[in-house]
Amino acid sequence: MSIMEIYCMRHGYTNYNDLGLCNDDPDTDVHLTRDGIAQAQSAAQALRDVTFDRLIVSPLPRTRQTAEIINRFHSVPVVVHDDLADIRSGFDGRPVSDYFAAIADDPLHKRVNGGESLLDHKQRVLRFIDWLRTQKDKVVLVVAHEETMRVFIAYFEGGISDEQLRDFHVDNCEFRRYELLC
Repeated sequence: MSIMEIYCMRHGYTNYNDLGLCNDDPDTDVHLTRDGIAQAQSAAQALRDVTFDRLIVSPLPRTRQTAEIINRFHSVPVVVHDDLADIRSGFDGRPVSDYFAAIADDPLHKRVNGGESLLDHKQRVLRFIDWLRTQKDKVVLVVAHEETMRVFIAYFEGGISDEQLRDFHVDNCEFRRYELLC
């Protein structure tokens, strides 16, 4: 058995955060704003002395953009893992408030417009964690999304029920360090 250090981070602030819109389509132009770039630069400074083996990002460009800023101090491979994608809301390009209203009666199980439920998303993120156990890396940085971070926090820190997954906020470029037995 070995221990892998995992740094999990939410991407930097984006133009869609500004607009309050959902995004789960990697072909949509969602990018870091000036503030998001500054957040990523600040995180890069905080993580500059960590020796990463690689950075793992979602297929959504805002995670890669964040990772590339951090990787200026590391020059390690950046790889995409589909299981890290943001929740498929079924509301791509539409207001987050409309999505929340649509799932309000059953936020854990409701699937809207061909999207996935919060519990579907959770299972996908847990599958990623299982995959991570099979990797040989010693230290990785995972750059993902707020919903994904909530699953990481619940998994690694415990004491958070499924019903509480939406009860806390994760700031842009907030990161946490965990250990995973492999």
